Amino acid sequence: MPTTMSSREFNQDASRAKRAAKSGPVFITDRGQPQHVLLSIEEYQRLVGGRRIVDVLAMPVPETIEFDPPKAVIATRPADFD
Repeated sequence: MPTTMSSREFNQDASRAKRAAKSGPVFITDRGQPQHVLLSIEEYQRLVGGRRIVDVLAMPVPETIEFDPPKAVIATRPADFD
């Protein structure tokens, strides 16, 4: 069963949020809009199919990275004090 808490409630009672996450997701709102979801680790692992968080977040590294940014051209002009 999902639980909803405001950011303020979450900041004041994180223990309650963690207890609630054991029985379902906890939606954390900011100005009435859902912004974050707190899940138990078991529920998270079920969602990612048992993969480790490191595997989920890992980004493949290409063999070589070619990056040739354009040179910045900064023009100056005399100050106009009139």
